Amino acid sequence: MCGIAGILYKRGGTGRNSPTGSALLDMLDGCQHRGPDSTGFALYGEPSDNQLRMRFFVGTGNDAATAISKIKEVLAKHSAEIVEDVVIGNNYRVVVNFTGDIQKLSYDAEDVAKVISIGTSLEILKDVGTAHEVDDIYHVQSFAGTHGLGHVRLATESDVRPEAAHPFWATGFADIAIVHNGQITNYWKMRRRLEQRGFEFNTDNDSELIAVYLADKLQQDTSLESALETSIEDLDGTFSFLVSTKNEIGYAKDRLAVKPMVMFENDEMVAIASEEVSLNKLFPGQALSTMEPAPGTYQTWHR
Repeated sequence: MCGIAGILYKRGGTGRNSPTGSALLDMLDGCQHRGPDSTGFALYGEPSDNQLRMRFFVGTGNDAATAISKIKEVLAKHSAEIVEDVVIGNNYRVVVNFTGDIQKLSYDAEDVAKVISIGTSLEILKDVGTAHEVDDIYHVQSFAGTHGLGHVRLATESDVRPEAAHPFWATGFADIAIVHNGQITNYWKMRRRLEQRGFEFNTDNDSELIAVYLADKLQQDTSLESALETSIEDLDGTFSFLVSTKNEIGYAKDRLAVKPMVMFENDEMVAIASEEVSLNKLFPGQALSTMEPAPGTYQTWHR
């Protein structure tokens, strides 16, 4: 049992009217009981031309110093010029000027440190603990962006570690992230097919598979909506998931609809979560007109 959340502000800005970080924090606070082990956020701001925002797990102390040194060697190898960098908690955050092959850069970077996310507008923040504990370290609440995803995790099949927390980015692809509640039972079959085409995976988590599967579809000029439609056919199991790209978010539910999902939409935003209490956190004291997406459905929203 895990909890997922997503929000998109339709009118785009990144100021006070788009408090993505605090909104997701409230939503996850509402469903924290679904996953007390770890919490994560995929946050999207305005993209920067020819710049990448990169985050890594590097540990602390001497381990961090060694990892950062190796990361800088990989960046130099790929002519990625460092614009700014900082260590926050167990994360190394670096912004680089880069116009090369993101897939090659990410695969090489993964050889020296655990990559959390790479994007022109995406940053993933995740760690063990509750939403507020993660916020205390990474200051999620202060983030004003365009859209984002959140996840609270109950560890059932892997250890409680920062790198096992959600969201997951689509390894090798910029700006694509996913949060997922469920299980993909044909995981290894689908993974082997993608690996045979040269894609790499850095965890055994089925959420990473969904992200790479969708990113591959998008790379072939398939719309996100069409990719979500085929995912319901191609992925076996019980699942509800949210996916985000640089400009949109979307959901898909399997035909059994075992995993819950509820949605609210008005002229300003769309918000989706595992439980209605998460949506009520956004509008305290108000009666909301919400809906539960039907089994086997999918939908997308653009900024």
